[in-house]
Amino acid sequence: MSQPHTPAPLSAWQDFLVRHAEGGALDGRVASVVPFGAFVEVGDGIHGLLPSVEWTTRPEVGADIRVRVNVVDIDRRRMSLLPA
Repeated sequence: MSQPHTPAPLSAWQDFLVRHAEGGALDGRVASVVPFGAFVEVGDGIHGLLPSVEWTTRPEVGADIRVRVNVVDIDRRRMSLLPA
């Protein structure tokens, strides 16, 4: 079982959002897989959730995948992703 990630500081999220808008596609790496989705690291310490209902196949931890930013909640430092 993988370890939970530590949320990146708010400034890191703000920097990420300057470079990546909602709807934009980017490359990420699967950090962990849980029953409801996969956490994908899309920036240094920035993780988003790719919900399991969006999978065509179960992603493997460590796999590089292309995702699209769906919704960002900067206050809670959460991001929903979609396959790109």
